[in-house]
Formats: sequence, structure tokens, C-alpha cells
Amino acid sequence: MSRQPKLERFNNLVKSKYQVYNSLFMTLPFNGITDTGVLLPLFDRICIRGYDKKYNPEKIVNYFFEKYQRDVTESERYDLLFRFIQYIERQVVLFDAIEDSAYRIVNNMDGRGTLRNIKEEAEAQSKTEELKAYLENFKIRPVLTAHPTQFYPGAVLGIINDLSKAINDNDLEMIKKLLSQLGKTPFYKKEKPTPYDEAVSLIWYLENVFYKSASFIYNYLQQNIYKGETLDNHVIDLGFWPGGDRDGNPFVTTEITLKVASRLRNTIIKNYYRDIRNLRRRITFVGTEAPLSDLERRLYDSIFLEGDQLKISLEELESTLRRIRNLVVERHEGLFVEDIDDLLNKIRMFGYHFAVLDIRQDSRVHMHVMEEIVKQSQKDNLGIFPDNYLELDEAEQIEILAKVRGTVDPATLEDDIARKTLESIYAMRDIQKYNGERGCNRYIISNNQTGLNVMQAFSMFHLAGWDNPTVDIVPLFETVPDLKIAGEVMRKLYSNPVYAAHLKERGMKQTIMLGFSDGTKDGGYLMANWSIFKAKEELTKVSREFGIKVIFFDGRGGPPARGGGKTHQFYASLGETIEDEEIQLTVQGQTISSNFGTTDSCQYNLEQLLSSGIVNGVFHPKKKAFPDADRKTMEDLAEISYKTYSDFKAHPNFLGYLERMSTLKFYAKTNIGSRPSKRGGSDKLNFSDLRAIPFVGSWSQLKQNVPGFYGVGTAIEAFEQKGEFDKVKSLYDNSLFFRTLLENSMMSLTKSFFGLTAYMQDDPEFGAFWDLIHEEFERTKRVLLKLTGYDELMQEEPAGKASIQERERIVLPLLTIQQFALKKIQEMQREENPDQKKLEMFEKMVTRSLFGNINASRNSA
Repeated sequence: MSRQPKLERFNNLVKSKYQVYNSLFMTLPFNGITDTGVLLPLFDRICIRGYDKKYNPEKIVNYFFEKYQRDVTESERYDLLFRFIQYIERQVVLFDAIEDSAYRIVNNMDGRGTLRNIKEEAEAQSKTEELKAYLENFKIRPVLTAHPTQFYPGAVLGIINDLSKAINDNDLEMIKKLLSQLGKTPFYKKEKPTPYDEAVSLIWYLENVFYKSASFIYNYLQQNIYKGETLDNHVIDLGFWPGGDRDGNPFVTTEITLKVASRLRNTIIKNYYRDIRNLRRRITFVGTEAPLSDLERRLYDSIFLEGDQLKISLEELESTLRRIRNLVVERHEGLFVEDIDDLLNKIRMFGYHFAVLDIRQDSRVHMHVMEEIVKQSQKDNLGIFPDNYLELDEAEQIEILAKVRGTVDPATLEDDIARKTLESIYAMRDIQKYNGERGCNRYIISNNQTGLNVMQAFSMFHLAGWDNPTVDIVPLFETVPDLKIAGEVMRKLYSNPVYAAHLKERGMKQTIMLGFSDGTKDGGYLMANWSIFKAKEELTKVSREFGIKVIFFDGRGGPPARGGGKTHQFYASLGETIEDEEIQLTVQGQTISSNFGTTDSCQYNLEQLLSSGIVNGVFHPKKKAFPDADRKTMEDLAEISYKTYSDFKAHPNFLGYLERMSTLKFYAKTNIGSRPSKRGGSDKLNFSDLRAIPFVGSWSQLKQNVPGFYGVGTAIEAFEQKGEFDKVKSLYDNSLFFRTLLENSMMSLTKSFFGLTAYMQDDPEFGAFWDLIHEEFERTKRVLLKLTGYDELMQEEPAGKASIQERERIVLPLLTIQQFALKKIQEMQREENPDQKKLEMFEKMVTRSLFGNINASRNSA
């Protein structure tokens, strides 16, 4: 089977199976479901034919009603649309489960980019020793975030997992039961989750997926590349944001942060306890029973203890297992020693922390907090700050902050935000005490613009009584202007003697985070990616000057517009001018479930990330990302694209279009995340307050996907018109970085469907604006096909394209219903006295339709 082309494997194992099981789903004897299952295929066909005939969504829905619902009331018609929404949501779940079940066969688990492939290539090129040396330091760190793009409740995630297993086992009876369970399980969340709820949801993936997949990879490296020798580097770190990410989330409290850290520790101990119990079934030899039994008992007691006093330290757990291992090797022929090694490797990777809990806050909050701390300390006569501190310039404030010593009790701060911010730093010390230093050792500063922003956070650790903070301060540069000055900001920090001494204590390493999401929202697709590339080059250069190893942490979302898409290929495309000892990136929303939701997909994608760094470090070292002439082309393309996108963003109809013609305002009503959907408390829509997720998601719901392509077509066409298209072709041929950007952009284009919103062309206010977007879509599609030589988008990825097309086909009726409801809302809002009850019903219809659309996209664009 695995020798078939990937597209053929997809068609046989996913598409065909979906058709069979969807037919089974249609015949289930649910109250109301049977009629829905009969009518939905008819509605689906009418949608396809309707768009072929250039009908708008309202005409399509009305035609369906007239043909098949002529004798029912208006209320019954709308009830049917809601049932369609519920049904399609479950069709998407079914497709997810089938695709997950076929993952191992559709994706070659031993193919290109996997560890087996890397091992064999190293042996073929006589580079095994180089590979081993590289792996002594190289790490990857996927960081799970709670950014709200995952619409599946926990119960539904469990069904997907069980359904995938039943499909793999061809267990028809269980499949029928699970489909029945699916039909009766609610998708809609009546209340917003708390940050702790979000943490518990994501810890499920750590416990059930990453724990197994990451340890499998570590074991493979040790056994097959190191041949049983000790691998000191744990290679895979896991990061975690729910419960620690305070940026824009007033619901993350110190209590929740500590509670999440405790849950992480408790969960990893549970996993160790299970492994010890399994180990006792195999290691049954003389001399091993008593110590294993003692470990089992003490781990069990640690799970259920009150407070944070563990019954066994991590060091004692590891040393006891090593003594047992030595006994097994020396006296019992090493029987099942690989099971002991597996657990030892897990302990080395996950400690008592499981995943590193990052703390994050916005620099503008820190500015306010420092003012409050200064005022309060002066009021309490603590003598920490000079009386004129707040009137000093930036350089003078930095000098004082570097030398600040003293202790500020958060309880003495009258300002609520200042008290909570300082409490979070005290909490980090507590977490390190119980979970180990790796449990919580990074403080991230969002919207970082100056060296002062970093020194304000740095000084807070000293004000919390931390003489030598075992913490990395991580500035996050997001907007295009901030990325341009990032190198200058870090140069000033590296030159500061006190901060330089801190870096020496931290092993001469500096982590710097770069935000793709807000970069794209601010500067457009090409400029955001190019600005980050150049910022990384400059930051690498400056850091190397000071003898500092810079670690880049990429704030990526799921879709290409937010830095997602082909992340593995992206990292493999970076050259010698960018430091790449570690790959760190955020993983969020449905990207977690789609890329890391099963042990197979998790293993595959972790291996792909590892291999992307290895390709750079071992097989293609000391290479340029592209020749100098091509670099100039890239620069010019980015500038033209930036100007095009900036003009588009400045269009007088830009915000109005998003607010009135898209689903933007409905994101806040979905109850999918604990964070507010925008910054600031104003009712008026302000671009700077918009979060990247609802911004990108709203374009995705419109099937226009603007952030993933707008400006790309205009930039390439500008070269074409000057007779310099060959320069862009040279860049494309020579640069994997540029090719990866364009392939991700083609994914955004493939997921666009302008027939859905073509009716907006006739809108008296927004018609010309819709034309502007559509023209750029057609322009971008044309020049990309010309540049690549393809006959169609994603031509070289037929299986990936087939998956997208199947998902888009499933949700086409859902999109139609959503646009029908939006159009009704727009019409009613123009009435003097609209029927409020009916208006609320249509608004609910739009909100409910968000779920299936987002889940079907898997990366939201």
C-alpha cells in the first residue's frame, strides 16, 4: 500500500472511507437527523450548481427552500439550517478521524525528513560522527499556546481519537456506536473556558501524545545513532503558555499559574507511576522487586499529596532506576533493560515539570507597573528609586534599573495590575522550587520596543528578592518597525555590564522571540517574513560580536498568514547568517490537533522539525540563503508588497468591511478562549486593538484569505512589467526560503473561494473594495502559476490539495448558510425597526457556523 503514490493512498484510505462512513452516519436513527441526512446532500448539490451559475448564497438557500421545503413554515426552514450546521460539524469530525487513522500510511513514516532517513543519509555520506556532534547541542521546542482557534470540546477530541482507532481496527460496531455518540454530543460551549480549563485541555496532549512520541524519538536517537551511548542533550523540550500567558488576558491570575504548574507536575508523575507499574510486570528479578515497589508507592503518594511536598525527589527517582538498571545488566542478562532506559529517558526529558511554563506580559503593562512600583516605594520610604526617577530619560532609567536592589511586597501595591504582575514573578520562584528550574524559567515581554522594556522586567526580579534570577528575559519583537530596530536594542543590552553579567550566569545564551502573526497583520505577508529574516540575521551578527548564542523563538500561528504552513521547510531554508542551534515555535489552536493530535502525526512532525535543523547544520552547512543579486530582488519585492498592503490597510473601507461584511465581531461570542477577542475596552473598532487570530480568521471565513497573499501578486507583477521577471525566477530557483513562502501563499489561495462573496460586488458601499481584493487574488494566482510553471495551484502537493478540496467541499453548505445569515443581518440592520428576535437568530446562525469552518481548515487559512 505504501508504495502507491501519496495521492492514491489518500484517495483509497481517506476519501473513499469518508464516503462509506458518511453514508452510514446519514442512516443513523436519530430524531431529526434522518431527514437532515437526506436533505443535506440535496442542499450540497444545489450549492455547487448555484455557484457555477453565479448565484449568491441567499438565492441558493431560497431556491432550496422553494424546491424541497415549500410547505413548511419559515421557522421550520431556519431550524433545518441549524440542523445542517450541526450535521456538517460532525462530518468534519468524521473526516478528521479518518484522516488521522490513515496518517501513518498516507505519510511515509520512514521517508524524507524522518530520523531513519537522516540516519541513512548520514551513513551514506560518512557524516554519522558529525550528526552525533550536532545532536549534542541542537534542540527543538514546540510551545503549546491557548490562542483560541480550537473549537472542539474535550469530549469531541476523545471521540476523534477513539473513532480513528476503531477505523484502523475496522470495528464496524464500535464505529456505529461512536458515530451515534458523535451525533448526540454537543459542540457548542455555553460558557467561556477559564485559563485553567484551557491548560487542562492541552495537558491532555502532553499526557497522551507528546509523552509517547517525544520519548520514542529520544530512544531512537540513543539506540540507532548513539548505539546505546548516553545522549546528554534531551533534544526535545516542550513549552506551555496556558496559565502563564498574561498578555491581554485579565483572567490569568497567580493562583491559576500555580495551579497549572501543579497540574503539569502531577500529570508527569502519573505517567511515571503508570510506567513503573508496567515495568514491574517485566522486571521481576531478584533484587528488583523491593526498590520498584517503593518507587511505585512513593510516586502514588506524590500524586495525591496535599500541598507540594513530594514523597520522592527527581534525583532519587533517577538514581534508584539506575541502580535497578545496573542490577539487571550485571545479574539478569540485561533482560528488558530497554524498558528501564525508556523511563530514564523520559525523566531526563520531562523532569517534574513536563513542559516549561512561560510567563508573558505586554511591555506597556510593565511601563505602568514600574511607575506604580516607583510611586509606592517612594511613598513607603523604601529608598529604592531616586525621587526624580520618572522624569529621567531612557538611558538614565536603564542605569538605575540595572542596579536596583531591595524587596517590594506585592501586597503593599495599591494598583491591581502592578500587584498581580509582581506576584507572577514571586510565583516563578515557587514553581522552580517544586517543579525544578526548567519548570518556569522564561519571562516573555510582548510588544518589546526598547532596552528599557527589558530592563524593567529584569529589575522586577531583583525587586522580588531574586539576587541572581535563574530566569531568561525574552523580548518579543512583533511589528515591522520593531523588527528593524531589534538589533540596536539588543546591542545596548549586551553592552550593559549588569545585563551582560546576567547572561554569563545563563550560559551566554539569549532567547529572542519574533512574532509572525502581528508582523503579517502590520506589514503584509512578504514584508513580515522578510523583516523577520533580516532581524534574525542582524540579531545573529550582533550576538556573535558579543560571544552570545542567540536562540530564536518564533511566534507562529497555524495558517501561512501567521507564520504557519510548511514550517519544517522554512527552517531548512535558513542559511549560515542565522543562528539555528535551537528551533522554538508556538503551536496553537487546531494546529495542535492536526499536526500533533495523534502519536503518529506528533512523531512525524517532531521528526520533520528535527531534520530541518539537521539539514542546515550537518548536510548543508555554511551556505547562503540566496545569492546577493537575488537578495536585492527579495528586498524590492518585500517593499512593493509592503506599500501595496499598507495602502490597502489605509483604504477608508478597510475596517468597515471587516466589521460589517465579515464574521469579525462574532468571534467574541464563540466562547472558545478565555482571552477577550481584542485589546482595549472601546466599542469602536480600532486596527491596533485587533488580535491576529480573529483578524486572520475573519478573512478565512470569507474565503478571501487576504493576509496570506495580498501584495504578493502586485510585487511580482511590478517586476514583470519592467521586463525583469527573470530576476524573480532566479530568486525562486535559488532560494528555498522564497519558494517556501510562495508555496504557503498558494495554500492560502487554494483555500479561497470568491464565488461565495461575489454578491458583495454589487454592494453600493463595499463593491469596489471587494473588487480590489478579488483583483489581487487573480493577479497573485496568475503570476505564481507563471513563476512556478504549474498548471494549477499546489500542483506538486496533490495529496495535500486533495485534503483541502475535500474539506472545502464538506463545508461549502456551511459557508453558504453563514453568508445567507450575514446578508440577512445586513438587510435587517438597514431597517428602521428590525425584528430583534429574528436578528438574534441570524446572529446565532453566523456564530454557530464558525465552528465547522475553522475546524475543517485545520490551519484557518
